[in-house]
Amino acid sequence: MQDRTPQKELENRMANFCRLMDVQHPQWQMAVVFSKINLLYFIGSMPEGMLIIERDNKAILWARRSYERTVLESEFPDIKPMMSYRDAAQAYGKLPENIYLETEFVPLAMFQRFQKHFSFKQYQSLDFQIAQTRAVKSEWELGYMKQAGRIHQRVLEECVPEMLHEGITEADLVADLYRVMVKEGHQGAARFAMHDTEVTVAQLSFGDNSLFPTNFDGPGGQRGLNAAMPGLGSRDRKLKKGDLVFIDMGLGVNGYHSDKTMTYMFGKKLPDEALEVHQQCVDIQNRVAEMLKPGNIAEDIYETVMGELSDDFQHNFMGYGSRKVKFLGHGIGLTVDEYPVIAKGFKTPLEQNMVFAVEPKKGIEGVGMVGVEDSYIVTPTGGQCITGDSEGLIFVK
Repeated sequence: MQDRTPQKELENRMANFCRLMDVQHPQWQMAVVFSKINLLYFIGSMPEGMLIIERDNKAILWARRSYERTVLESEFPDIKPMMSYRDAAQAYGKLPENIYLETEFVPLAMFQRFQKHFSFKQYQSLDFQIAQTRAVKSEWELGYMKQAGRIHQRVLEECVPEMLHEGITEADLVADLYRVMVKEGHQGAARFAMHDTEVTVAQLSFGDNSLFPTNFDGPGGQRGLNAAMPGLGSRDRKLKKGDLVFIDMGLGVNGYHSDKTMTYMFGKKLPDEALEVHQQCVDIQNRVAEMLKPGNIAEDIYETVMGELSDDFQHNFMGYGSRKVKFLGHGIGLTVDEYPVIAKGFKTPLEQNMVFAVEPKKGIEGVGMVGVEDSYIVTPTGGQCITGDSEGLIFVK
């Protein structure tokens, strides 16, 4: 497979985005993209720079650092160098009064520097239109996501059980896990759209450390190293017989991710209550997956499944205590957290080749976070899993 994004891919993405803008913002004239992830999507490289998209003219990528690398990597047809926004501004005449920007990404200082040379009067968000465009994957994109899923399955279902031994710390397991992930083909980092979010390798915990509160918008927990590095495993917590091991990680290939959570029972089985709750989570995942069909509404899926759960089961479901998330799954692609989300408020019909991570999980006091997560492609027959078929709670002697 060609890692370099084909020109036809780039052309289709730009055309799809512009069609959405024409429908949703009929008066639009200029859109500007700054974020490196969206630049990767539209031009196939990640420079410091900006992509200026005009409704009635060809789009131009202005690359500051590094123009030379961008030209080598990208099939995008019009790439120009710039030292500052002033250089790019000289190529444009009268600007429209209203410009569309990534309001979820552009910090105020960058906005002010840009506006100093591009003297527009108003701005609007284009985040939703880009999210919609990115949500439906091409066969080229799906190829990398399936590759990520295969690596995910091998690492979590085959490699990790061989890495677990009594006395290993969470931090040591994180280090061992990262080495194996990269060796198997992981790109080295998993990217998130949520502002100021980092996960070093994985959300990895032993026992009830997986219930410890974090700032990460997910159902699992992690005590971490300390306040300065809550996203790394503890150097103090050692694996002992009877522990639940919880690993939730994103894995990427050529920019594209899969998302998977795997749980393990080390040394002896968990209490029957935990086994029963875990199986219910597996059943919920299967229920959601069968509804991942074109035309179904994400909000309806969420409300249907949640409506089938008892009040007792919903206690500590999708989190622990007051720290619960209000979704059952989320889109995935160039970032681990993408549009749309299986939650209230997402009313747009699903489309074929959207990809979702489905992650029903429930916290159990004194045990930890049980449940499962896998990545699914939306198809006419329901979700096609790309991350393996293990139901989790793998027993490790």
